[in-house]
Amino acid sequence: MRIDDRNLTSVPVESGRTQEAQRANREDGLRSGSGTPSGGGGDQVELSSTLGSLSRALTAYGSSRQSQVSALRAQYQSGNYRPDSLATSRGMVSEALAAGTK
Repeated sequence: MRIDDRNLTSVPVESGRTQEAQRANREDGLRSGSGTPSGGGGDQVELSSTLGSLSRALTAYGSSRQSQVSALRAQYQSGNYRPDSLATSRGMVSEALAAGTK
């Protein structure tokens, strides 16, 4: 629908119906299972499976880390915690060297 009202502006004004129709066509194309909007190829991003995998990995990491921290806490509280100073220093030097190459 086009409205020409010379009293308001000198440029013809179109209603928002055109945008609504385009949006409806895109949604219909996506619902039809084509995966892309009708009227041409387009980019598509799917985050749900990727985010699901990331969420599972973070949950697994968090639970294993929590159990390690709990074990270390128990060792420390009982007085049995004996850190390996050689392994700690090697880890610190390796990390510093790796950071220097970046």
